[in-house]
Amino acid sequence: MILFIHRKDLRISDLPAFEWIRKQQRPSLHVLIIDPSLVGSDRYHQHSGKTFLKHVNSLKEQYQHHQAHLHVLFGNPKDVLLSLLQSHPIDTLVFHADYTPYAIERDRSLIEIAHQQQIELQIFDDLSLMHIDRFQQFAGKTAPYQVFTPFYRKWSNYLAMDASSPLKTSIAQLQTSLLSEPFRMSNDRSFQNFPFNWSEFSVFEETPQERLRRFFNDHLHEYSTARDFYATDSCSNMSIFTNSGVISARELYFEALKQPSSMRETWIRQLAWRDFYLYQAQLSPDFFRFELKFDLTLLEPAEFSRWCTGTTGIPVIDAAMRQLNTTGEMPNRLRMVTAMFLTKNMQCPFTWGEQYFRIHLADYDNILNRGGWLWSSSFGYDASPYFRIMNPVTQSQRFDAGGTYLRRWMPELRSKSDKEIHLPYGTPVVDLASSRVQAIEKYKLILGGARNDTTA
Repeated sequence: MILFIHRKDLRISDLPAFEWIRKQQRPSLHVLIIDPSLVGSDRYHQHSGKTFLKHVNSLKEQYQHHQAHLHVLFGNPKDVLLSLLQSHPIDTLVFHADYTPYAIERDRSLIEIAHQQQIELQIFDDLSLMHIDRFQQFAGKTAPYQVFTPFYRKWSNYLAMDASSPLKTSIAQLQTSLLSEPFRMSNDRSFQNFPFNWSEFSVFEETPQERLRRFFNDHLHEYSTARDFYATDSCSNMSIFTNSGVISARELYFEALKQPSSMRETWIRQLAWRDFYLYQAQLSPDFFRFELKFDLTLLEPAEFSRWCTGTTGIPVIDAAMRQLNTTGEMPNRLRMVTAMFLTKNMQCPFTWGEQYFRIHLADYDNILNRGGWLWSSSFGYDASPYFRIMNPVTQSQRFDAGGTYLRRWMPELRSKSDKEIHLPYGTPVVDLASSRVQAIEKYKLILGGARNDTTA
């Protein structure tokens, strides 16, 4: 029997693992393991946790629709695997690779168990549009690209020649198995006890395919010019699906290729940024260690809670944080503006904001979230230069001149004129001009003092 473990691949088709399983013509046991360490501290009541559990509920419904069997279990993945191996005739373990520190450590323990139990392993890449080893060979490089623009040019050429189209096998073509009676009736029933009520997590009304079609029909033609004007929703908002693997990047890319070339390039470029961060996570030894490489204790954070609650006295920052806290959403441009304001003007370590977004973003993804925070705080590949600091007032005036977004999330400012509404109000947490000067001096010092030993 084959054991397939779902993770960031919450869909029933277009999965490399399903292609392989179908060819084996053998039964497969499909499970999804919810690790208590990932939903601790009531994270399932926060936007990121709720989104994931909604997608899991949707996946369960899709399996049921095709009369297939998915078993969602709660527990440490290592313990769950050991129990499943003891109670089922499993000879092959199959899953898709992931590249976060948590995922690498988790998979290391699963691989160790498989080797000990003489279980065959099949691990497939699914997250990125490119196969990284083949891409490096195609580019003729041993070291990774560290600047986005040449990476993007080579990435575009590579996909034009070697892009994998969406895969056809669906769950309906597989022989999915039930959990064994010994497993269900044993002491391991704890693996089926959840600290939340599944009925709380209603599925999304719109499928990713429906949302993508709506975006292409209604907004793709204006995306390149309108995407930064965040008062009007001209973006695809597909990340809430792609970041949990509810739809593959392959499907997005090939559907985009069906659109007029003059309209699609800017949007496809966003898929390239996604791959660029995934590329860094796998090839840059410092991607998850910049807080160890640089001395962030030189920063002197104060009043972090005012940033969290949207009470900094800077209208666009406060509006964006209030939207995030209320809905789990924040326009991409404002993610950069709020991150740069926190790390530069307020001089908070980027890890503080990174962790806050981890809990509150509905479309949270560890690698993509970290990539954005590294860029804004001037760490990582092709990051924003430390001396280039977005002025939140200027950004607000430029991309929301009429104050529509501000009035939506800051009702106390609605009576202000279109000119006044963008300006600091009350007692701002910092002075924008002087804090900019201080940030440039501080980050110049930090970036000039990289530690050679990052093992601490």
